[in-house]
Amino acid sequence: MNPQDQEAFEELLANCADEPIRFPGAIQPHGLLLTLSEPALEIIQISANVETLLARPAQELIGQPLHELLGEKHAVAVREALQQPVFADAAPLHFRLNGTAFEGLLHRHQGVLILELEIHVENFQPRNVAGNQTHLGRMLQRLQAATSLQALYDISVKEIQAMTGYDRVLIYRFEDEGHGQVIAEASDPSMEVFNGLFFPASDIPEQARELYRTNWLRIIPNADYQPVPLVPKLRPDTQTPLDLSFATLRSVSPIHCQYMKNMGVLSSMSISLLKGDKLWGLISCGNRQPLHVPHELRSACQTIGQVLSLQISAMEALEISRQREEKVEALALLNQAMIDSPENVFDGLAQQPQVLMALAGAGGIAIIEDKQLHRYGNCPEPEDIRALHKWLQETGEPVFASHHLASVYPPAAQFQPVASGVLAMSLPKPVDNGVLWFRPEVKENINWSGDPRKPLDLENSDAGLRLRPRTSFEIWKVEMAGISTKWSHGDLFAANDLRRSALENDLARQVRREQEAVRARDELVAVVSHDLRNPMTVISMLCGMMQKTFSSDGPHTSRRISTAIDTMQQAAGRMNTLLEDLLDTSKIDAGRYTIAPQTLDVGQMFEETQSLLGPLALDKDINISFEADPDLKIHADPERLFQVLSNLIGNAIKFTPRKGSVGVLAKSDGKEIVFTVRDTGEGIPKENLARVFDRYWTVKEGNPTGTGLGLYITQGIVEAHGGRIEASSEPGEGTEFRFTVPAMLSGE
Repeated sequence: MNPQDQEAFEELLANCADEPIRFPGAIQPHGLLLTLSEPALEIIQISANVETLLARPAQELIGQPLHELLGEKHAVAVREALQQPVFADAAPLHFRLNGTAFEGLLHRHQGVLILELEIHVENFQPRNVAGNQTHLGRMLQRLQAATSLQALYDISVKEIQAMTGYDRVLIYRFEDEGHGQVIAEASDPSMEVFNGLFFPASDIPEQARELYRTNWLRIIPNADYQPVPLVPKLRPDTQTPLDLSFATLRSVSPIHCQYMKNMGVLSSMSISLLKGDKLWGLISCGNRQPLHVPHELRSACQTIGQVLSLQISAMEALEISRQREEKVEALALLNQAMIDSPENVFDGLAQQPQVLMALAGAGGIAIIEDKQLHRYGNCPEPEDIRALHKWLQETGEPVFASHHLASVYPPAAQFQPVASGVLAMSLPKPVDNGVLWFRPEVKENINWSGDPRKPLDLENSDAGLRLRPRTSFEIWKVEMAGISTKWSHGDLFAANDLRRSALENDLARQVRREQEAVRARDELVAVVSHDLRNPMTVISMLCGMMQKTFSSDGPHTSRRISTAIDTMQQAAGRMNTLLEDLLDTSKIDAGRYTIAPQTLDVGQMFEETQSLLGPLALDKDINISFEADPDLKIHADPERLFQVLSNLIGNAIKFTPRKGSVGVLAKSDGKEIVFTVRDTGEGIPKENLARVFDRYWTVKEGNPTGTGLGLYITQGIVEAHGGRIEASSEPGEGTEFRFTVPAMLSGE
């Protein structure tokens, strides 16, 4: 094929994939199709063969009521059928028009009522299996009694062939890669055998598969038919082609008809096999001569397809369950190994290499934990494993599986004899980690029906180059290289479950380590607080004694020594405060902060607070006021609540300029008391407001002694009381802190 032809081929192939098979604008000639308005049932569109079958010109019928064509009796039958809540699966209506028996089928789609009048096949007798009568009930019993999927397939194809007389009935299963394989067949001895053969994905394009998924059955009685156009060609209301997705008479692609002829059949019937809402496969029937299977018999075949679909789903579910059960014991052993490992979960897995390999039927495994790489069995080289693992991490998949690794990761071609297949899992950790299972290459010859590389070809026509389906279905042997045995559902389940267990164990280890770290920190803080508190008390006392001694010496006392003593006392006081804050912080972090609540009179508490903090405000000429509702009682820890007030009021005084004001208010709000501390200070910028309660966060400017623990501890104390605290501020106008504590209930 020259480059120009190749380009034309690619373009035609793309056009084929986009062929509007749902909108053919025509039907097969073994019946009539009408679209009707509702509720008047006037004819909107009709197939042109109405003139041939009923001797009525199509154009003259447009806009006419249905009874003009069918007669009043049949029109009434249609109206009665339309009253049914669901009529898509109802038994067909029976008409006799112009000496011909018809079966009427109704459905609605995209706002259009469609009536199909299919010519009834009278006295049907299977041509090739004459006299072999099959009862649907007995056949369904045989299907339900099948003990294996293969027995199920074999019974289905034999029974359908006996019922219908098709020369060939086969079951075609779609593979994950898109192509399909014939897995069961019942054929006339003179027919070419397709059982076991693979067919390329292009034989059944994606859009055709979607129609098979949404329609249980499709029939072509004679591939040599001439399509019958609709009159008018387009829907009058939308000026678009009529969607015939659910029409039994829908005309099919001429490429498909030619494909059938090339295969040696003139008639076909396809029954969809679904697993859930996914197209699993097809029951495909073919006959060398035209064959029109009546609707009743097709319905029986459809029932077989539906039962088979359910059985396939049920048996595959049982098989998956069995595969999972096989993994349970090994997964339990590996889980225990991870629990028992003193270091990390991957070290535990490394202690059970044989169990780990057997878990997924692998020829080799690799375990990665940061800089460590363990290899067991037949594996690629360490540098190849590291490169593969890096690529796997980039994919972002927690569990990855491929039985043809080189097709998605080209460097794998270098080591495909030992690792054509890989199954891998990893944990979301900051260090490289993971388990990789490897399977070796399994070279095998795959038998295709024809050359899979040439599903379509080019031919010359009056209109130029056009596509034609392949003409050869001879067995084409292809050696499959770089492919391993597929990973089963059980293998994938095992990898996912092992990852889940590893994740749980790893998280449990992290929690234990954090708990131990918190406990160690708490112990350290407690020791430091205890061991430093006594020396700091001694230093403070000695500073006091020295100050008295030097004071008694009169004017000869060195000013520098006196200042140094004052500084030492202040430092010792700050150290004691810091130790207390650290101890409180440790308790809050560990969730062990406790309070001893009791009944408190808010007015009295405000008086005590004013007497202690008032001098600080007086030094800066700041007006401080306290206001509380009369006889206000609260349920709180007195020491801790004073700590909250002193932190908030102290901060307000610190960040309020001279001649400013600080207001403290307490008001009842039902079951709780709301305290407010408001100042006229510099305010807090919006970007910092959300951080004021963070541990160790503090304003550095104008606050050289701040530790960043005061508000964090304040929040912890308030929350320990069952209250909440919040802050609001406007830069340049001041800040307000509000917190709540429980009120005294009546009778307490």
